Amino acid sequence: MKLLVEKLSVLRDGRAILANRSFAVEAGQSLLLIGPNGAGKTTLIRTLAGLLPAAAGRFWLEAGRPDQSVGELCHYVGHLNAVKSTLTVAENAEFWQRFLGGGGQELKLALDAFGLSRLMHIPAGYLSAGQKRRLTLARLLLAPRPIWLLDEPAASLDEDAQDALRGAVAARLGSGGLVIAATHQPLGWPNEHTLRLPQAARAA
Repeated sequence: MKLLVEKLSVLRDGRAILANRSFAVEAGQSLLLIGPNGAGKTTLIRTLAGLLPAAAGRFWLEAGRPDQSVGELCHYVGHLNAVKSTLTVAENAEFWQRFLGGGGQELKLALDAFGLSRLMHIPAGYLSAGQKRRLTLARLLLAPRPIWLLDEPAASLDEDAQDALRGAVAARLGSGGLVIAATHQPLGWPNEHTLRLPQAARAA
């Protein structure tokens, strides 16, 4: 599997946030998107996930089915935590397990991988910012997807949680997947490559 991006451009309010961007990511690779705020890291992640339209260019999976989009094969985790405060940790995870179709790790194992199994029955509103981020990331393990698109995945994570995320990424890459992440900080992931995005041009 190989993700190819060719001359991709994305506009917002008539201004190019991404312009003529090309790159490729192969199975087993992680790609970190680096750049200042406003460089288009989040825009690129959301476009690949199918959440934003491209103004020009294209992206596709080499050796993938012609009728299958990248968005259908990806986990997208945005920079905001998808956690409902009134539900317990387990209920939040169960929702995502059902929504994503399951087929991955058992719920307790996925939560345990991110150090949350002891908190399963606590309302998520009582969690710290780092714990909410871990709960959001745990859904990566609940349903198999070959492509992970992550926006600031390590935000609010302590060292142990970053190690847990690193282990999950290593397992995903080891099984032939690929991971793309927008980040402001070093992540130390296996087979890591970087793509630096410059500051987007400002309107005159």
